[in-house]
Amino acid sequence: MNIKLLGHTQLSEGFLDSIYTEDLSDISASQIVALTAVRTCYSPLKPSEIVSTEGAKYFGQSASDGEGGSEADRLIRHIIASKHTSTLEHITYTFAIEGVSRSLLAQLTRHRVGFSYSVQSQRYVRFGSGDKSGGFGYVTPPSVSEKATMCGGRTGDEVFSGMMQTIQAYYNHLRGMGVPAEDARMVLPNAATCNLVLTVNLRALLDFYAKRRPGNGAQWEIADLAEKLREEVVKVDPWTAKFFK
Repeated sequence: MNIKLLGHTQLSEGFLDSIYTEDLSDISASQIVALTAVRTCYSPLKPSEIVSTEGAKYFGQSASDGEGGSEADRLIRHIIASKHTSTLEHITYTFAIEGVSRSLLAQLTRHRVGFSYSVQSQRYVRFGSGDKSGGFGYVTPPSVSEKATMCGGRTGDEVFSGMMQTIQAYYNHLRGMGVPAEDARMVLPNAATCNLVLTVNLRALLDFYAKRRPGNGAQWEIADLAEKLREEVVKVDPWTAKFFK
């Protein structure tokens, strides 16, 4: 599994030129968007005026709740605690997700609200051994790899990889008979890997992580994905770290 953050919420140049002149180097675009969304709900100001008018107060003053950070951090903590998290839907992240199983994909796409998917097609991408793909990749569950010996003295990995090779051979044979890829794919297993692009807003991602994080009963592969998504987000928006739970 390989996860890369392709893009995330940024501010337009026109908006940057209009906001207050304090140093913004330590303030992420997502925090500014979050503050704008939250304060719009309660302020007589126009959304475009929020940061230029109130930015110094919220980003320049220490949090009054004693929990650290700025007043903006306190406000975001407050709205998350009060479940007013619709204001976080304006913050988005786009990821490249590579080499995950179709089994994981089936679980992932159960999360629909706030998620957008573009998935590698087994209909249009050919997975024969002689195709550009070089054949289908697959994910081996750790529980299989842990089996040192099985019937006939073979390891779990040997049994599993042998099955994958057999499936590949049958896929190749069907394609060689003229069966179109969209039909030959029917023999491909849940273990077959795929790639996708995922865009998700912060509210939906926090909800996803709460359900799928390691140690919360989720299957190992999607739990691993949840943790890697969290790591990518926290790299660019450290202020979000405390809300992944």
